[in-house]
Formats: sequence, C-alpha cells, structure tokens
Amino acid sequence: MSDVCFDNILLLTDSYKFTHFKQYPPKTTLVYSYFESRGGKFENVVFFGLQYIIKRLLLGKVVTQDKIDAAKEFSAAHFGRKDAFNEEGWQYILDKHDGMLPIRIKALPEGTVLPQKNVNADISFPTVLFTVENTDPKCFWLTNYLETLFVQVWYPMTVASNSRAQKEVIAQYLHETADSLNGLPFKLHDFGFRGSTSIEAAGLGGMAHLVNFQGTDTLAGILTARKYYGCPMAGFSIPAAEHSTITTWEKSGEKNAFKNMCTQFPTGTIACVSDSYNIWNACENIWGKELKSLLQSRDGTLVVRPDSGDPPEVVSKVINLLGKAFGSATNKKGYKMLPPYIRVIQGDGIDIDMIKRILYRLKKEGWSADNLAFGSGGALLQKLNRDTLKCAYKCSAVVIDGKNVNVFKQPIGDPGKKSKKGRLTLEYSEKDGYRTIEEGRGDSKKDLLIPVFENGKLLKEYSFDEIRSRSEIALLKK
Repeated sequence: MSDVCFDNILLLTDSYKFTHFKQYPPKTTLVYSYFESRGGKFENVVFFGLQYIIKRLLLGKVVTQDKIDAAKEFSAAHFGRKDAFNEEGWQYILDKHDGMLPIRIKALPEGTVLPQKNVNADISFPTVLFTVENTDPKCFWLTNYLETLFVQVWYPMTVASNSRAQKEVIAQYLHETADSLNGLPFKLHDFGFRGSTSIEAAGLGGMAHLVNFQGTDTLAGILTARKYYGCPMAGFSIPAAEHSTITTWEKSGEKNAFKNMCTQFPTGTIACVSDSYNIWNACENIWGKELKSLLQSRDGTLVVRPDSGDPPEVVSKVINLLGKAFGSATNKKGYKMLPPYIRVIQGDGIDIDMIKRILYRLKKEGWSADNLAFGSGGALLQKLNRDTLKCAYKCSAVVIDGKNVNVFKQPIGDPGKKSKKGRLTLEYSEKDGYRTIEEGRGDSKKDLLIPVFENGKLLKEYSFDEIRSRSEIALLKK
C-alpha cells in the first residue's frame, strides 16, 4: 500500500477542499474554526482521540517536495484541470515553515466528560471541544483544508462515550446487587476487532473502549494506546475457546473438549463457549455433573459463554441451571452468587439496551450482576456514526482586510444546525455548568481550551492514566 495514499497530508482531505483557497473573500488572512458535539444518543460525551490525529499526522515536517509533486499530479488527473491545486500555498509552507503546518489548536483536556444538557435546563447545548486557526496570514485556507482529518475525532470520542455509558449501567447494578465494584474494569470485554472496518478503526475504537475498561481481545487497541498515549499495557485477556476448538472434537467429544480446556490451563480464569450443540445440556450435565469435581478442584474460574438465542432468556436460564448444579450463596446485599470458580459471559447481541434488559432480569430473579460479564463487538465499535453525537466542524471567525468578522450559518430548514459566532471560550461554573461563550466575549483566564499544537509541535501530551482518571464515572469517584 503506497504511502501516498495515507501519509501525504495534501491528499488527506475531501476533493472539493482543493479548490477552496480560491473561494474565500479577497484579503482574507485568518480562518478560525471549531469542533463540537451538538447532542446525540448519550447523556455525556467523553472527549478523546485528538492526540492520536496530531501525533499520527501533523507533527513535524509533513509537507515535502515529493508530496507536493504527487498531489499536483493527482489533482490534475482527478479534476481534469490544472487550476484546482494550490501549489503556491503548499510550496510556501515548505519553503517558509520547513514543511510544518502553521496552525494552532486549542482543545479541552482529553478524557473530559461533558454533559449533553445544561445543569439548569432540560435542553441540549453544544459545547466547543477544540478550535483551529492559522498562524500565518498567507495560510488562511489551511484551517478548513484539515477539517476532514479533525472531524474524525468523532469516532474515538463516540466509542469512548458509548463504552462509558455502558460502564455506568453495569456499575449501578453492581452497586445495587454486589458486595463490591472490584470486578467492574473487566465487565465489558471488547470483541470488536474482526467486525471493524479496518485495522486502524480497530486500533482507535479498541483504544477508546480501554479508556473505560481493561478487558479486550482487540490487540490493535492496546498497541495504539501504547504508541500514541504511552500506555505499556492498557488491556488484558484470558485463554478462551472458540467454536472451532470445541467442534473439532465432534459432538460426541464435547466433554473431552471442555476437559482439555481445563487441563491445558489448570490455573486462572478461562472462558469456554458452550453452545456449539446444546447449552442447556452443557450447563446441567457436562459442566454440572461430569466435570463438576474438576471445576471444584481447579485453581481458577471457568467462565461459561453462551453464544446464541435471546440474550435475557439465555443468560437467565444458564445462570439458573448453573446455580442448581453448583449451588449459590447470598451476598451482603441479599443477592445470589454462584461459587467463585464459575461465572458467565454473554457476548452475543450486546449493546447498552441489551445490558439493561439482562441485568434487570437477573436482579428481578435475585441474582447479583457480579455473576456475569459481557462481551461486545459490532455494537461497541461499529454500531455508531458521526451523527450519534452530531459532531461538526465549522468556521466561526475570519479576518478580512484587517477586520475581525464573526461568521455563522443558520439554515432555515434546521435550526439545530445553527453554528457559533466569533472566537470561542469554554468556561465552567457551578451555576451554569459548561458553557461556550461566543463572539470573543469570554474570559481567557477561565477558558478550559488549552494550546495542544502549534506550528508543527505538540504542546501538551496526555497519558492514558490521566485520561482514564479524568473520565472515571461518578460512582467510582465517590
């Protein structure tokens, strides 16, 4: 795969942006734009992922003569004309700035959690998350040329928000039905690598989930967190069976397949998919009778994994069958717990709504949420898009012929798409919560947006640990 496709900053944009340098008013010298979430599915938004884009694509000398020449050739072929490419502008950046991008980015600290509604009103209020402006008046066109890249922050931000919302649900049920929340970091395991649209998407989405949890099979997420956020090991996993490692023993050998799993890994936690044929028989007879003594004497925990059927019904029946076979004890909250050597994980059909349904049913039946963990793939990393949090990047201020001009859009057909005016600050008070102050009226000393990038250099780097701490759910901060 050619580097020209993915590492040439000149080509990492939408086609029409090639021509925008000719479309601004004469004597424009500054374009100032911002990125925001205008509401959406979740009560809270976790801001995360901008540092990846900066470190991956913007640092240092990113404009070279070879890249200019390649983009010039590409543009002529793509548009069928030679006047669509801003060769002079890019050559200026190479010659004047040694190929480093003359822009400034101010952003909210990564991991910050923003409510989608004002503390004093049941209305959505979009908050600015970061701003971008050119630092060289000849490069005014660059601010929005880079929009395509900046808007892709929507993906890690949305996955992190989705994951955190599920963490809040699970934590609340544990708080109500379990003796502790110690197992929470491993209650939602990422199964999403194979369902991701690309390795990079798996890396970004998998990393975003790890802001909230520590269980994952998406290795790309761990490696992305290591490279771009300095986390040596952000996620963990256990030995686990798949259908091929069970069905190759054939139906008559299912017991031997299960036994082999336990003897090959005689200690620690393991997971075994148990519905290749008959999950009820597996729970009641194979695990519950034929291999019962093996599980009781084994130094570790078996996690039984069903993988088909209606999740609330299946989980309920599996836990009740295991409870009948192995017995249960009542915890301090008055809810039933399976013996510590056996647990259940539901990894099929899991999203936030299904988690709520399953945990509600278990609680109603008297079972603690601590008996169960979840795995999620497509719904965690793929069942979302830019409109899930209504993310947008808009120009709000320009300088034309030395005059500051506040600009905005206000579509007559959709008031929700009205954009902000002028220079922006994001401020916080106990009374009003987070508020975006427009038209340069904010107090710079109260501005929560801090410089993170300027003229090719990273000004502020966040560690994964501090992002995790900043985004932690309220129940664990008490």
